[in-house]
Amino acid sequence: MRLPCGFGPFELLERVGVGGMAEVFKATAFGASGFEKTIALKLLREEYVGESTWERMFLDEARLQARLVHRGLVQAHDFGAVDGRPWARLDFVAGADLSRLLAGQPAPEPIACFALAEVLTALAFLHEQTDEQGRPLGLVHRDVSATNVLVSLAGEVKLGDFGIAKATLLKDQTRGGVRKGSYAYMSPEQVAGRPLSPASDVFSAGILFVEALTGARPFDGATPVETMERIREAPPSLEAIPAALHDLVAPMLEKDPTRRPRSLVDLTRALRERAADEFSVAEWVRARKAGRNAASMEHAEGP
Repeated sequence: MRLPCGFGPFELLERVGVGGMAEVFKATAFGASGFEKTIALKLLREEYVGESTWERMFLDEARLQARLVHRGLVQAHDFGAVDGRPWARLDFVAGADLSRLLAGQPAPEPIACFALAEVLTALAFLHEQTDEQGRPLGLVHRDVSATNVLVSLAGEVKLGDFGIAKATLLKDQTRGGVRKGSYAYMSPEQVAGRPLSPASDVFSAGILFVEALTGARPFDGATPVETMERIREAPPSLEAIPAALHDLVAPMLEKDPTRRPRSLVDLTRALRERAADEFSVAEWVRARKAGRNAASMEHAEGP
């Protein structure tokens, strides 16, 4: 697909992400009287167009994302199809994902604390969702990872990608024993293919926190198999974590999900006491993006 190009009422400008089911583009939405808005447009991958199972999964994700309105979650606003290809219109977050911002380097402690506090706030909202009768939906995100945490130039932090989120009361549930998500951020129960609870997201958030503080994930091995084995068996190495944060990080990385924090309120409040503000986060994002762009130009120009 050559870009930019027209796609129904949108112009696709740049592909910004691709996953197993869909790809995401920075796009322009057009409306009456010269209205234009920069958006993110998620499209079902071309090879799955016309496949009822994939199209239903894509629609289920869009519906789920549309009902979850929270400042820490990427919002879905509309859904449709162009020439049979489904699309979902999402918020465009001008900034970068946390993986690109870190690029193997630690973030300042106040920045890391702010990012995790925002992620945990969004997860708490997600985990507490109910249906119209007030029954818990049992939502588990299942893929809390650095690539799914978007940090904007305004200092906002948003958790995205609901493609593998699971609600216990939805009709089409992911089959038991099928592992989905980013291997390096999985919980022990997720690696083992056991049923998941919100505690699984807490474990993944703990891995994310260690990565933000140190620039490295605590269980990474040479292969996915070795990484998963370490997640199951190895204690996390916290030597590089500031001692004052051990009591926050260690409970999140308990192997037994029943021993992890059940309420995220106290944990989030403790993080906010050590966190930067949105202005400092925005400055860090701009500096990291500027530094990465300068390094790319220097590499391209050569010695």
